[in-house]
Amino acid sequence: MSPIHLVVSIVLTKLLHCLSGKPNLQAQVRPVVSSSFKPAWWLKHAHLQTIFAKYLSPRKKQKTVAEIFMLPDGDELQLNWMQPSRVAIDAPIVVLLHGLAGDINSHYVQAMLAQCRRLRWPAVLMHFRGCNGAPNKLPRAYHSGDTADLAEVLTEIKQRFPEQKLVGVAYSLGANVLLKYCGEHNGNNPLSAAVAVCPPLDLSACASRINQGSSKIYQRYLLSRLKQSTLLKLKQFPQFPIPLTSAQVRGFNSIEQFDEHYTAPIHGFLNAQDYYQKASSKAFLQHIDIPTLIIHAQDDPFLSQAVIPTANELNQHILYELTSGGGHVGFVGGSVFKPRFWLNQRIPEFIQGHLTL
Repeated sequence: MSPIHLVVSIVLTKLLHCLSGKPNLQAQVRPVVSSSFKPAWWLKHAHLQTIFAKYLSPRKKQKTVAEIFMLPDGDELQLNWMQPSRVAIDAPIVVLLHGLAGDINSHYVQAMLAQCRRLRWPAVLMHFRGCNGAPNKLPRAYHSGDTADLAEVLTEIKQRFPEQKLVGVAYSLGANVLLKYCGEHNGNNPLSAAVAVCPPLDLSACASRINQGSSKIYQRYLLSRLKQSTLLKLKQFPQFPIPLTSAQVRGFNSIEQFDEHYTAPIHGFLNAQDYYQKASSKAFLQHIDIPTLIIHAQDDPFLSQAVIPTANELNQHILYELTSGGGHVGFVGGSVFKPRFWLNQRIPEFIQGHLTL
């Protein structure tokens, strides 16, 4: 990091601290495992962790091979495969899921692919519908509780590689999908372990949180991406199956409003709250029966305290880690000149410990 970036970081930290106040670290007693993560002193604030993680990540892109995967309803999604030159003995296949509006270029996806290559583990990213840079073939898109596509992909991968263990690693929206899937497939889960980073376990609370204060900066960015893809869909399908106009889409000013008028009705939910209630993964946690790591940062600007599960919402298969800092999929530690991305070490450590690799 250059001296200019360092000065900007320090100034922004002080400014954001004044604007948002100290995070509430005195939440009610929760089933929390002590975490080894320590935020970098020069990236103490949640917004700096969230934003700088992207720009501090290595620039080198991992080579992958794209595969168009056909779905039963005639739609498609894209898989991106990373195959190391030499595969480690007993290496698992790591199945990655990205967050809202993410893709193969997302910094956290690239970071995990790079780590898998170093460990000589094959990996594959499942793009949600329409997230690979090309529109999908149906008016519908994807949503936070959409586990059917993941089920199709995992079934196919297991059929192709019956002798290899599968591990799910997912971020943000994808993490909610992964946890819900694991809860739904108690007793017949093809995954041997799962890691969920910053999952929005309570979607209603998270939609409210991202519409407050300085968190609105993320909402504006995500909403602009969602509106852009939906406007393209309206052009792609002149006879749209739900009452929605371009003017309405352009006028949306919150993710909840977008979900109320597009996400919910196009995917068969009554409204946004019906969607949030049915798609939130918190209610599925008790049914998970494979080793699962859930990582949250208490200062995550996307999430509220409502996502932190209570003891009776977890079970013995889940290891829950709550860090005091880290932002949303940030978790940058280390020095100014040598930042350390904690997730790159913590995720493989958990997988190796539970698969005895």
